[in-house]
Amino acid sequence: MSVGSSAAGPEAAARRSLLIAVFSLLGATLFWASNYIVGAAVLETMDPLSLVLWRWTLAAVPLLAIAHFAERPDWREVLRAWPWLLALSCTGLAGYNLTLYAALQYSDAFSASLINAFNPAVIAVAAAIFLRQRLTRTGVAGVVIALVGVFVVVSGGDVGAFLETGFGVGQMLMFGAVGIWTAYTIIGRRSPPLPPITSTSIQAVITVLLVAPVTFATGGPQLPVSADAATSLVLIAVFPSVLSYLLWNRALAVIPAARAGVFLNLITVFTVAFTLLAGQPFTVGQLVGGGVVIVGVVVANAEAFRRPGEPHPRIF
Repeated sequence: MSVGSSAAGPEAAARRSLLIAVFSLLGATLFWASNYIVGAAVLETMDPLSLVLWRWTLAAVPLLAIAHFAERPDWREVLRAWPWLLALSCTGLAGYNLTLYAALQYSDAFSASLINAFNPAVIAVAAAIFLRQRLTRTGVAGVVIALVGVFVVVSGGDVGAFLETGFGVGQMLMFGAVGIWTAYTIIGRRSPPLPPITSTSIQAVITVLLVAPVTFATGGPQLPVSADAATSLVLIAVFPSVLSYLLWNRALAVIPAARAGVFLNLITVFTVAFTLLAGQPFTVGQLVGGGVVIVGVVVANAEAFRRPGEPHPRIF
């Protein structure tokens, strides 16, 4: 065998591995985007508390099993980090999803995802404040651009009408969701390093234990009222709650984490695509504002491509 052909083998394998990783990231973000669309449909017959409870109850068992056999964690060592896991559960899996689902009761998935796209820019500012991470001029410019895009989205491009009516309930809830997810990310970066799927599985269990008493105290969890609703609930538990995490972590074994983080912007892109394919109404202001938000976020995170050693961002 020639030297050239022997070298081509590893190079071809590396290309295949990279291609698989890219498709894994596409799949993960696609499934997370489905949480907006399918979640909005389930919320027509179920309240946010019940949806969060059933989602993580169904997802906890497969997550625990996959974590045990794939990551083989020291469970005692993991449970010693319970204060951090509790804080992560309260903010990320419980707080963020409850606020997101509440927002979807007052706002459409299209607008909610566009506001949520501002999240990475907010995280960049919070990291500079609380983690002392350097925020460059490019980063500041990206945050400002993204903020302008969010203003275009929430105003629908009509500044005069927005000044008269102000923020809607759904928009305020989505801003709250962005703040909660930012807190989740900062806490996650301060917390002890844990295997990612193991950490997520324990957070799912804690979330169920936290949400269940509140759900029963407010009348008990609502059940799916139809076969379609039950199917949608299972889809939420399987795809954005289990498969996305598996695909994401598989990709991180090949692609540097900071570069993979930029793919999270595709969640908004896929949600918009789903909305357009479903024939739901939209405005030019939403499209323009969403595009500006994504440009701003990409600019704000441009430095990530030169910092492959940074930890990957937390995900939903």
